[in-house]
Amino acid sequence: MPLQNRVTPLGEIVASEHRGTFTGNRGIIHDPVTRTLLTKRWSTPAWLTCVCEFRGRRREVMSRRSWTELFFLDEATAFAAGHRPCFFCRREDAKRFRACWEVGNGVTDLSAKAMDAVLHAERLDHGKKRLHPLPVPLHELPDGTMVQADGGSYLVTGGHTLRWSLAGYGRADVAGSAMLLTPPSTLRAFQAGYRPELHSSAN
Repeated sequence: MPLQNRVTPLGEIVASEHRGTFTGNRGIIHDPVTRTLLTKRWSTPAWLTCVCEFRGRRREVMSRRSWTELFFLDEATAFAAGHRPCFFCRREDAKRFRACWEVGNGVTDLSAKAMDAVLHAERLDHGKKRLHPLPVPLHELPDGTMVQADGGSYLVTGGHTLRWSLAGYGRADVAGSAMLLTPPSTLRAFQAGYRPELHSSAN
């Protein structure tokens, strides 16, 4: 039976046979004996996105009292859920993201802790995913942005929208009104030039 460790663009953690292309964590939120999630869905405001392979290290998922391994379809999904690149295993990506964040949000000398504080306020609304109004029309959103509409999550790329699923993306137009899933500060980093890595099905 698949473990409950796959993250959706809404930030929910579900069980799925699909592993995803990125891993990450929100601190320790599982019981290593039963390899099941606790009732809490985060234990730190630092929600990270990591690479699945790093320096040959291997971990048995959710098997010890360490950070809880979560998995994402791609980086756009992780950003939509409120995560950011890890400064340890993805240092160059994290530095590039921070540089774009600073330009897009008009700040300088941003610490990871300050970034996490902004993201934490933008990602949650009374413990659930916070949705935001679109700052520009849907077709003007930068590639990698994700929105919620018609009961589903959609990726914006190449001037089109693709409907998200645990297995990948499928071409679908947004018919109803959309709300922003990607945190606004992250969106502004996209507008300043950062492009998240997308699942192969988005091509």
